[in-house]
Parts: sequence; structure tokens; C-alpha cells
Amino acid sequence: MNGGVFGSGALWRALALTLLLAGPAPAQQAADTVAPEAKTAIESKPAIQAERQMVVAANPLAADAGIEVLRAGGNAADALVAVQTVLGLVEPQSSGMGGGAFLVWYDGKSGELTTFDGRETAPAAATPDLFLGEDGKPLEFMDAVVGGRSVGVPGVPRLLETVHRRYGTRPWQSLFEPAIKLADQGFAISPRLAALVANEGEKLDEDPGARAYFFAPDGSPLPAGHLLRNPDYATTLRAVAAEGADAFYNGPIAAKIVETVRSHPTNPGLLTLDDLAVYKVKERPAVCAPYRGHEVCGMGPPSSGAIAVGQILGLLEPFDIATLGKDDPEAWRLIGDATRLAFADRGRYVADSDFVSMPEGLLDPAYLKARSELLRRPTALGEDEAKAGEPAWQKAELRIDGISFEMPSTSHFVIVDAAGNIASMTTTIENGFGARLMTGGFLLNNELTDFSFAPVEDGDNVANRVEPGKRPRSSMSPTIVLKDGKPVFALGSPGGSSIISYVATTLIGLIDWKMDMQAAISMPHLVNRFGPYDLEKGTAAEGLAADLEALGYKVAVKDLNSGLHGVAIQPSGLTGGADPRREGVALGD
Repeated sequence: MNGGVFGSGALWRALALTLLLAGPAPAQQAADTVAPEAKTAIESKPAIQAERQMVVAANPLAADAGIEVLRAGGNAADALVAVQTVLGLVEPQSSGMGGGAFLVWYDGKSGELTTFDGRETAPAAATPDLFLGEDGKPLEFMDAVVGGRSVGVPGVPRLLETVHRRYGTRPWQSLFEPAIKLADQGFAISPRLAALVANEGEKLDEDPGARAYFFAPDGSPLPAGHLLRNPDYATTLRAVAAEGADAFYNGPIAAKIVETVRSHPTNPGLLTLDDLAVYKVKERPAVCAPYRGHEVCGMGPPSSGAIAVGQILGLLEPFDIATLGKDDPEAWRLIGDATRLAFADRGRYVADSDFVSMPEGLLDPAYLKARSELLRRPTALGEDEAKAGEPAWQKAELRIDGISFEMPSTSHFVIVDAAGNIASMTTTIENGFGARLMTGGFLLNNELTDFSFAPVEDGDNVANRVEPGKRPRSSMSPTIVLKDGKPVFALGSPGGSSIISYVATTLIGLIDWKMDMQAAISMPHLVNRFGPYDLEKGTAAEGLAADLEALGYKVAVKDLNSGLHGVAIQPSGLTGGADPRREGVALGD
């Protein structure tokens, strides 16, 4: 393969990056591997400048694979194939071929913005009571997750193919070379992956294959720096590279997925070969909302991301957030309660719009202006005041809030190429290590647990209930921001339902507080979705605890492990930022 796009020098330069990340020998890594996530103290990362093109991704190996595609003459559609396939190898707990993704795409030639929905779908045999136990009550979350019951039809392989066929310029097969080489020759386990494996313990015992991959024969978790090979993943990628995504959705790979899902001894699933064979990626119009002379554009249903981010910003538009500044508790009262109101609407109304009617007025400026009057008060909204509103409907449909979970294990990357194309893509297998089932060298998702576990409440249907072929609601918020019709920012984050807050507050940092991309991404997190205020442990956010309590909030200090990545696009060039809470990097030319 040395004659392809990627020479061995690029591969081993990237491998060296990860070896540097891996740090000291295993005995010296003990302090780093006990925590399930990255260190809580936020260390600074420099803003990265580039003239023409940039890749920001959650692992240096993936970012390097993407930038090498661009350097070889490829574009963003080519590079995203290389980035995703490497991410699926080096941070398999977060995303991969067994998961789904949302992509917001800006076409540099036409100036058009569109989105691609590669979200997983429920099997045809799924019913609304999928996550109810024998007693008729919702299952405990982990009881639902581990095993085949939670696995939806993966969307990533078909999304990669769909986007590459539409926009790509490099040969499809060449784009798999970096991941195949790394899978064959091995990559150094990063400190973060080592810590997460160590934290999993018995959860990975359900699948002997997953256990054998991540743990040594003596039962100890593989340490940071260990050279890990994955020949099964290389075999899967070779098949998809040679035959396209059909090799994944039909034939031996599909048969093995179905067997793995349906044969789980205690929690089997419903997935069939037909479910895989009929899966389609859906192109959908971007959902855009105005904010201080910008158009903030992202993913519509089944993602709640663009609607919720747009609502938060629309609710804040009448207030002078810029003058208040990032250290003022009054600013965070407004941001926190605006987020609570957006989440109330999200929980009541937002679901897969192919299955349920959506209120047309959720982003109506008049609706948001009226809702913003609730924020004109000196203290926090009461629990009964932060409730869903009544936006305009084209077709009325009864809604009731549901019980659903979203866990923070996902990845986001941004690619800007020399032709002005932009890919902002959030990709996931949902919970860390997904359903804890491994086949073909990749982990299977547990995305079906993003549906409401309780389908009916007091006789009323929940919008986000399970239905055959339906896509579960998501908070993933890949975003591209336009000003005067031109892109100025592209960003997104992992983080479960906190993604919405991470993205919205980063945009406030960029637009209101005039931060550069890296500074906005590195800001301490303050997150309020449902009433209590979560303050990021080990950061300046803790210093606002007393003031927020005085405003009427309950406060909790905790790790808030975002993975924000973004690029600012300016006439003078590109500025990239990577979240210091994780291992991501920005690379550019």
C-alpha cells in the first residue's frame, strides 16, 4: 500500500504522536488510569493557525490521517472517511462503524448548506414497550444497554459512502489505508482509552471477544502505551473499501452483526438482515436560527441539537450578555434558565419528524421573544415555571414528556479544505463502549436507549417512543455558523444531552465575548438542563457556586468532560481549537 495516498512516513509520524501521548510506562501511569475520563484540571492548548485547510479531531492519529488526505489533494469529503475509520480504531468506545453520525456540510463551490442523517434506526420488530420490564416498568439503564436489545441499525458506513459519492475526489479505497495500516501494525493505547477500559470492569465480560481485545490474558486492563492490533477491523475495512457500504449491510459482516445481537444469552435484540439491508442515509435541510447578525445552522430532527441551541440563543437575544461578561453570575442565570426552557420544549415536542409532527413555531422569533420575558426576573425560574411552552402548530398532536437517557460518549470533528468545503460531524455509539458487543473488530451501538423508556404517560403518547424504523432523538449538535452568507465558525462536541449547552455556550463565547476558538472551547463549563446547576470541577466555575445558590439554584460540582472541536474561518485564515479535556488536536496547512 505504500504506493497509495499514505506513505509509511505519515503513518509512523502519527503513531509517534500517540506514543508521545501515551507517556510513561504502565507502572508510572497508575494515577492517570483510575479516573474514567480525562483529568479535571483544564490545561491550556494553543490556538492553531492555518492558511488553507485544517482538521480538528479527538485523537492525533485521526487528525493526521485527515490532514494527509488534504495534503494529497483530497477534499473534506475524502478526509472525513479517513478520520472516521481511524477514530473507530483508536477511540472505539466513542464512535465507529457500528454507530451513527450527523453531518453538517457546507459546499465551498455552490455556497449551499445541507445535512446528512446517519442516525441508527430501530428494528422492524421493535415495539414501544422495548425497554419495559416484565413488571411494565422502565428497565434500569445499564440493564437495557448491555446486550443486543439496545442495538440499532448502524449508519456510519452508509453515511461515509453517501457523502463521498456526492462530493469526494480521491479513490474510495485509498481513504481506508491509514486505518487498515494502524489496525494491522498496531497503535499505542492512549491514556484516556486505557482509563476507560480499566473503569469498565465487568461490563465488558458480557462479550468474550470484547473482553479478549481490551484485557490481557491475566484479566488486567491493557495499559496506556500498549501496542494494540486489530486484524478483524482491518478485514472489515478492506471489505468496505473494495465493495462499498453494501459489504457492511449485506453478506458476512451483516450476518455476524445479526448473530451477535440476537444470540446474547440474557438480553438478545431484534435486529435482522432485512433491517440492515434497507437502511438509508437521509439528506435533510439544515435548521438555522438567527443570533446577533449570524445564522447558526445545524441538524434538525431526529436531533434536537439545532432547535435547542437556536432556542437558547433566541431567548438570550434581548439581553446584553456581552456587557455582563463570562464571570458574571447574572449572565449564567440567563444562560441557565434559557437552557432549561429549551430543554422543556425539547422533552415535550422533539423526536424523529418522519414519525411525529413537529411544532412549526419552536424557532419562531415571536415565540422566543415572548418566552424570553420569563427571564426578566432577579432569581432563578422555579421548577414549575421552567416548563414547555405552546409554540404554533400546523397540525396539533398531543405530547407528554418521556423518560430517556443520553450518555456522554461520542466524538466530534471538523474539516475545512482548501476549496472552502466544511464538514462538521458528530459521531457516536452512544454509551461508552456501546452495547459492549464486538464483531468484525468494532463495537456495536446502544443507540436505541436514546428512545424514551416509557412510551405512554397517563394515556398520552411520548413523542420519542420506540417505533419500527424510527430514529431515536439525539442532542448531537454539529454546527456551522454563517455571517453575511459566508461560514465563520464550525464546531460541535460529545457529551450526551450536555452537548447542547457546550455548543451554545461556546457560541456565546465566540459571538458575545469575542473569544478566539481555543479560548471559547477551553472556558469552564456551567450546565443547567433541568434545574440544578452543574459546575465543572477544578475550574473557575466553582467560584460561582455561592452566587448561583443565592439566585435560587441547587449546585453540584462535577467533571464535565466535553470534547469540543472547532474552526474559525476568517479572511486571514483558519484558527482551530481542540478541547483540553481530551486528547484531540488541530492540524493545518
